Amino acid sequence: MSDVPSEPRQVPLTHTGEARPIATAARLINAAAYGLSRVAAAIAAITMVLVVALIMVEIVLRGAFATSTFIMDEFVGYGVAAITFLSLGYALESGSLIRVNVLLTHLGNGIVRRLVEAFCVGTTLALAVFIAWYFWKSVARSWARGSVSETVAQVPLWIPEGLVLIGLSIFALQLLAYLLRVLTGGQLIGDDITAEGHGE
Repeated sequence: MSDVPSEPRQVPLTHTGEARPIATAARLINAAAYGLSRVAAAIAAITMVLVVALIMVEIVLRGAFATSTFIMDEFVGYGVAAITFLSLGYALESGSLIRVNVLLTHLGNGIVRRLVEAFCVGTTLALAVFIAWYFWKSVARSWARGSVSETVAQVPLWIPEGLVLIGLSIFALQLLAYLLRVLTGGQLIGDDITAEGHGE
């Protein structure tokens, strides 16, 4: 697992020092994806703290007062979903997202590696966009119908669904940024892993 990036990985310039149009677009998308991913990751971290706090409150209430918040199961479920999806983009960029590197460690950093990366990232991007589109329809439906959870909290369903949608959208943007970086010769995620695999 690579170190957490302190700044977005860059898309290289041409030999003249001037960025090509696609490289310029890639830089802008990369910067936007990086910023949004960090914000979403921070929200995910705060959500995790709140989930733990809610669990602790529930433990105290049940153990000492024989009562309950009656919302813990529901809210912890929403929290876990939010944490998972909001952190996807940052996990990808920081190299923390679980990937199978058995093949990549033998490909080096040449054109074959970039073609494999482009195929994998492009496929994942298409899937992420499809799932995000599905969630967008669900959020719009829940908003229009005023749907709420069938619990005592009666949480509007567009809120937890919307958090998942936001996380998926940021993840898709991060995938797009990485795909453009791969195609324009930028730094690949897991370069340190492939280097170790070749004894470099």
